[in-house]
Amino acid sequence: MFLDGKFAVKLDSELAVKKGLKVGEEISDDRIKELTEDTELARGLNIAYLFLSYRPRSEAEMKDRLRRRGYEDSKIEIIINKLKEQNLLDDTAFARFWKENRDTFRPRSKRLTGLELKKKGVADEIIKEVTDDSNDMQSAYQAALRKSQHLANQDYEVFRRRLGDYLQQRGFGYTVINQTVKILWQEMKEPGGIND
Repeated sequence: MFLDGKFAVKLDSELAVKKGLKVGEEISDDRIKELTEDTELARGLNIAYLFLSYRPRSEAEMKDRLRRRGYEDSKIEIIINKLKEQNLLDDTAFARFWKENRDTFRPRSKRLTGLELKKKGVADEIIKEVTDDSNDMQSAYQAALRKSQHLANQDYEVFRRRLGDYLQQRGFGYTVINQTVKILWQEMKEPGGIND
């Protein structure tokens, strides 16, 4: 937008139409300030939409992203509230997505999933609610199943050590690791087992 032939503010054409601006219209300083703020908020929302286009985000991740893009906390709160109104930002839904994604593609322990969610800024009560039904034995088995097939030609000690290390990196405890390794070893050695 140009005022008196000089560039004043970059304004979205959609916002200009929405605000009913016309060429040659006289605009007060207050109106210019309002348009500038509206433009800044529209840009912030566009940044948020792009950030959400890759995967769901936690509220803390979104705030951090907007801060890094130079937005003040007061503007961030307005953007966050608009995203919540549009059902695009919900920490519980995000936590469920994160857990389901991990369970499906990279199983890990309940504890480690909780730590990841905590790092993403999700509240403790949401983490507890979402991870309450997690079964570490089942997750460890799923995580180890593919890896165990690559270790099928190893002796038990190598199999146990490598698979144990792999499961430990995914946050599983000693008891769960031991039981999972024994189950998979037995299944591999049985006729018609997982390796046949």
